[in-house]
Amino acid sequence: MSDTRHHSGCIGPKTLLEKKTSLDIDTAWAWLLAIREGRTTEAPLRLDAEGNWHRQNAITPAATDLLDCLVPLASRPHWVIAQLGQSLDGRIATQSGHSHYVNGHESLIHLHRLRALVDAVIIGAGTASADDPQLTVRHVIGTHPTRVVLDPRGRVPTGIKLFHTDSAPTLHIVGPDTPPPPNSRVQRHVLPLNAQGQFAPNDVITLLNQCGLKRILVEGGGITVSRFIEANVIDRLHLLVAPLLIGSGKPGLQMTPIETLGSALRPTMRTFRCGDDTLFDVVLRATTFA
Repeated sequence: MSDTRHHSGCIGPKTLLEKKTSLDIDTAWAWLLAIREGRTTEAPLRLDAEGNWHRQNAITPAATDLLDCLVPLASRPHWVIAQLGQSLDGRIATQSGHSHYVNGHESLIHLHRLRALVDAVIIGAGTASADDPQLTVRHVIGTHPTRVVLDPRGRVPTGIKLFHTDSAPTLHIVGPDTPPPPNSRVQRHVLPLNAQGQFAPNDVITLLNQCGLKRILVEGGGITVSRFIEANVIDRLHLLVAPLLIGSGKPGLQMTPIETLGSALRPTMRTFRCGDDTLFDVVLRATTFA
């Protein structure tokens, strides 16, 4: 079902100090965190047995969009979501690799909300090396997820922030015969490599599940997200498209070429506004969210 929204409900925080006549986005986000953590809340909202949310009084359009978008994630204990931000012409960076920032601030807040809803966030070696991200939820209220770096050939620089900060656990997943991690803060796990010299996405998800990490965000980059989609381990894709034409540069999704459009994926999706950007909420494995 396609559901096009015209509010910035995925984002747009408001102060809790203001008194409002209707339930606002901050209260909705606090309720989502409570649902995700299995806590009770006094918010005038409830979740039924089918995973649908219901209100008991008026609610702002922004809060409605936030709940419509994220209740399917907050209310379920086991899933894998991928997130990718790109331009209208499908680029995630210029040819030189410059990517700050393709998407707007509201999309960044949405990404941080996704991080707050997951147990673990995954990035590939290229993203870890080029962006040196923190992978925290500093733009929203919530708990930092476990950070996971996929580094099959041990090429990630030892000086990146993830290897030297203790705001959250960091898992460094490497291939056989890779040197040990740079310090004791990093938990090292070894996985076998496939014929292409990469980890099988299923092996990565299985390892994280064995570590108790059941809700997983595959954040980037485009090659890593593409591999996980092709391996059919992604339940949902949040594709954030900015009103921007780069014209050339690094593409987002890079899937195996197909001969005819009959082989193309035609998933169910909804759309939401995130500031000037458009969020495509794409359901890749519908049975998980039935």
